[in-house]
Amino acid sequence: MILYFHGFDATSPGNHEKMRQLQFIDNDVRLVSYSTLHPKHDMQHLLNEVSRQLQVCDDPHPMAIGVGLGAYWAERIGFLNGLKTVLINPNLHPEVTMVGKIDRPEEYADIANKCVSQFREKHRGNGLCILSRHDDVNDNQAVASALSPYYEVVWDEEQHHKFASLAAHLAQIKDYKLA
Repeated sequence: MILYFHGFDATSPGNHEKMRQLQFIDNDVRLVSYSTLHPKHDMQHLLNEVSRQLQVCDDPHPMAIGVGLGAYWAERIGFLNGLKTVLINPNLHPEVTMVGKIDRPEEYADIANKCVSQFREKHRGNGLCILSRHDDVNDNQAVASALSPYYEVVWDEEQHHKFASLAAHLAQIKDYKLA
């Protein structure tokens, strides 16, 4: 089972396309949706939803995958549930990057302060990070610097922030899921 966390643009048709592509890895791909506007409520909702999905899952290797803001959530929710995670162009600091897009971006900083301390250290080796060299939203050099001590970082030379095509990385994601 793959739990797919969409990015800030929740209604983008690209989400359906990415989920379809992920079915080449595992035919059980489930969308984990959230409001994108209310981080504190999203956190509780996501924890409950993932817990519910895992209770009805018989996959010995369930995995969380997220793009952009979805990668922010996939990393945290994946850690809290002991899941391997794939982070695609993760938005590491929505409290800064979401200002003007949501009502309470400071709630992300509050979530970070309440999260398990050193959670990346505790999640070391359980994440794969795929970054676009041509990301028009994130500073992926800074993302790579922040995450490379904990997770394998793979660079993509073609895709932009929304990462329309996962094709070049599907085999690596599958190998990672099954490892």
